Amino acid sequence: MDTQTLVGHLRLERLEVNLFRGVTPDEESRERIYGGQVIAQSLLAAYETVQDRVCHSLHCYFIRPGDPTVPIIFDVDRSRDGGSFTTRRVVAIQHGQQIFNLAASFQVEEQGFEHQSDMPAAPGWDEVEDDTDVQRRLMKDAPAEQRAWLDRPQPIEMRTVGGRFDVARPQPRAPLQQVWFRAKDGIGADPHMHQVILAYASDMSLLGTSIRPHGVSWQTPGFQTASLDHAMWFHRPTDFNEWHLYHQESPSASGGRGFNLGYIYRASDGALVASCAQEGLMRVRQAKG
Repeated sequence: MDTQTLVGHLRLERLEVNLFRGVTPDEESRERIYGGQVIAQSLLAAYETVQDRVCHSLHCYFIRPGDPTVPIIFDVDRSRDGGSFTTRRVVAIQHGQQIFNLAASFQVEEQGFEHQSDMPAAPGWDEVEDDTDVQRRLMKDAPAEQRAWLDRPQPIEMRTVGGRFDVARPQPRAPLQQVWFRAKDGIGADPHMHQVILAYASDMSLLGTSIRPHGVSWQTPGFQTASLDHAMWFHRPTDFNEWHLYHQESPSASGGRGFNLGYIYRASDGALVASCAQEGLMRVRQAKG
């Protein structure tokens, strides 16, 4: 799936004034909906009810695994239209049940005080190997169907500093990672869609940061992982066709949950364009005797 195909799949059908329907891209090996997809579609649904304002923050909960074989219904509640801020709540529904909800706030364009943290030191994007090439090398002896998954077109280009870890032989690493990423193909001129695709991509590697210190992966027998919630703050507009550094750290894991923070910087000028926070399930279920 290339970037333009992704944009097409994310777009919604309007069923009623505040009711929308979305679909999931056809990917045979995916058993549940990727979290970044439902974040992006929920944000798009909210945008369908907002005029002349830009999202500055969103907060969401993953409630049930999404079924990729059926459409998702997005019900938008127009919580408030104020002088400077607009608030929306979006509930995503499948099989008559909530699978996800999102609250988002939108603001009129406004000038004010500015400061930001400096972009952390990192090798340049052109010095880091593409994640897909790393995975092909690590999975050269894997079954053919697993290797074929790597050959599909991918909408987001990712380059992990230090390389992706070997899921078959995971080794403990520090709870910190840096990923260069961008939309692989042109998104278009709509600034809202750049924000939506950035939100889509923000869920791709963040949870993995809290897993790194523990020497486990999705191939570890009994290991379970899933995003539980996701928050995002958009500080500045950006063109996601440009390279961005996603600096991620995990200050804590406890109670079967890992907590992660992410900061997204634009490569061209070091601008901090967005920040993320996420907590995810991470536990190993013991086999029943």
